[in-house]
Amino acid sequence: MRTEKGQPGYVKARKQKYLLGAVVEFAIVIAIFVTGYIQTGSRLNLLTVVAVVGCLPAAKMLVEFITMAPYKSIEEAKYQELEEKAPLILKAYDMIITSSQKVMPLDAVVVSGHIVCGYASNPKTDEAALARHIKDILKDNHYDKMTVKIFHDYTAFLSRAEGMNNMAAVEQKESLRREKKIRKIILNISM
Repeated sequence: MRTEKGQPGYVKARKQKYLLGAVVEFAIVIAIFVTGYIQTGSRLNLLTVVAVVGCLPAAKMLVEFITMAPYKSIEEAKYQELEEKAPLILKAYDMIITSSQKVMPLDAVVVSGHIVCGYASNPKTDEAALARHIKDILKDNHYDKMTVKIFHDYTAFLSRAEGMNNMAAVEQKESLRREKKIRKIILNISM
């Protein structure tokens, strides 16, 4: 089963895909180079050129893996708890948000109305910078007056998500299409 962006386990699945892809592509490059060397007895042949050009996609896969390697997926228990306590609001999981200055992991994000809340378990994630970046991107996409808050404390995030869920239970859900667009924008700035 393919894990889509925004689902739990996405980071883990992508790391496995990139590592396997890099290993296979480098193995093909080595096989092409060795074949050319065995056939001609010299490294100066056309297959060497093909092998060198083949290093480009292999290196790209390796760079993608190295970029994602330090980050992990959301814990299953936290995912289950959030799904239980906030079933009515839109959620996304396992994101690595990229800006021009930083790469910032975000375990979960919930969207309801004009509020976006996120949970980042990684202590290196700058909450204020990440919230500002998401708010700027949403503003660039004509979603003004959005409130974006990122939490390192899971309990505070969960209580905010429960509060948003309670508000969603009372309010009508005519804003679901808008919330899906906001979620899509956030997923688009994620690796």
